[in-house]
Amino acid sequence: MAKPRVLAIILAGGEGKRLMPLTAERAKPAVPFGGIYRLVDFALSNLVNSGYLRVVVLTQYKSHSLDRHITKTWRMSTLLGNYVAPVPAQQRMGKNWFLGSADAIYQSLNLLDDEKPDIVVICGADNIYRMDFSQMVDQHIDSGFPMTVAGIRQPRELANQFGIIQADADNPHKIAEFLEKPESAEGLADSPNEVLASMGNYVINADALREAVTQDADADTAHDMGGNIVPYFVGQGAAGLYDFTFNEVPGSNERDRNYWRDVGTLDAFYESHQDLIAVTPVFNLYNDQWPVYTGYTGLPPAKFVYGHRERLGHALDSIISPGVIISGGEVLGSVVSPHVRVNSWSSVRESVVFDNVNVGRNATVVRAILDKNVVVEEGAHVGVDHEYDRARGFTVTEGGITVVPKGWRVTR
Repeated sequence: MAKPRVLAIILAGGEGKRLMPLTAERAKPAVPFGGIYRLVDFALSNLVNSGYLRVVVLTQYKSHSLDRHITKTWRMSTLLGNYVAPVPAQQRMGKNWFLGSADAIYQSLNLLDDEKPDIVVICGADNIYRMDFSQMVDQHIDSGFPMTVAGIRQPRELANQFGIIQADADNPHKIAEFLEKPESAEGLADSPNEVLASMGNYVINADALREAVTQDADADTAHDMGGNIVPYFVGQGAAGLYDFTFNEVPGSNERDRNYWRDVGTLDAFYESHQDLIAVTPVFNLYNDQWPVYTGYTGLPPAKFVYGHRERLGHALDSIISPGVIISGGEVLGSVVSPHVRVNSWSSVRESVVFDNVNVGRNATVVRAILDKNVVVEEGAHVGVDHEYDRARGFTVTEGGITVVPKGWRVTR
């Protein structure tokens, strides 16, 4: 039997307000992550590693850097008809921009007309995880349900932060009820302290998707995939459940297996970077059996100079990207992106540093996120005095992380 024709759709149009100021000038999926990547690279890598090579990325807000990254980086074989294509909001169905994730698909139904898929895989662009979507598609086909929703196990006390899935008592692969951010929820039968939260990943038969989003377009709803389309199928007894716990990704180990992080807040974004730099990473970027692809090429290796004990260029427990020069300074417990320079007697500790940042001599950066092109002047400090940081216009999160916006000059 011939394999079904699959189109993958990445929903990448959200504003990302909770990640401000990192999203002040870019879409959330374009935010740098892990030194050399963008957030969207993780969703795209999961799809292409799963064998799905026809992908559209629906964009909307501040999409230039995202469009540029996808266009320059994600090039497939046109000979084989494969592609990754950014698709902006086009107002095809009226004068509105995307009103929600379901409306984004409704306004992009021409993509289904062009590709004529049997099955559509839909996912977001702002979570960090590895997943073989082909296993979810296989279960979807075997189940006979028109829609399948991926669930991730989360602590029961976090139920009010997610859409919660309750499985059918007689069929663990069928959704009996879907609760949007309930105050409380029953634990799982095999793990009473956990619940199944929706990952925002869906597999849907193309004809069923078309019908659902078309009906939703005429209804008074939020036009949201999780809030409206999933309950639509659950109400018909037609929604399947895929438990992410059982997804097997080549090269994963017990420590990073089933890792999934929603980096929707600055603190979560920071903490997920800390997950990368442990001796045995909680999320392993070094799994070459399921690589995360991105576009950095042509950069020189990282360089560490000056070896005097009082002027020692060094890094420890950190990720140092190509093109970085650590010139007599120290980097500890941090993730440093390309073209960063850390100058003599300076210290960068437990921080996330984006591209082209210059940390001047005798400067101190502690528990901070520095956006692109930031200059920390000689003798200046970031993250040492939170009141002073706020007074200078920097964001300080609930977790005590100072965030310096793109292109700012940090003075003493």
